[in-house]
Amino acid sequence: MHNIICKNVLIVLLLKVVTKTFLSVKKETNVNLLNFSKEEIAQKIENCPINYTMNKIGGKWKPIILHRIRIGINRFGALQRAIPFISKQMLTAQLRELEADNLIERKIFAEVPPRVEYSISTNGESVFPLLEAIEQWGSNQQKLDI
Repeated sequence: MHNIICKNVLIVLLLKVVTKTFLSVKKETNVNLLNFSKEEIAQKIENCPINYTMNKIGGKWKPIILHRIRIGINRFGALQRAIPFISKQMLTAQLRELEADNLIERKIFAEVPPRVEYSISTNGESVFPLLEAIEQWGSNQQKLDI
């Protein structure tokens, strides 16, 4: 998360140099970036709802993992097979982050060998209208690229 914030701060600082203006989080409010310190800019970015959302569901793998779990691919090995280019370490890390953010639930069955299944949490279900909008946008863009 810290790397994302750092990247966003660098982007904003670049915008500061190039355009000297920044569209603030509040709609239609222009703010002159020269009036803010790096720390104040970082705080504005940290409080941005889009930044918050991207920290929770952004990245290369989280939307794909959420989609696969939603359609019933809910065990680690099955997820790994359904997402062929993700490493075991990355899948583990992303599943842990999604669980920590209360977007998925992890259920451990007392069996030998242990069985773990993932499911979408109630909070996680609220993400799917957004992911469906992203899917629609991607579908429309694919048609334009043909």
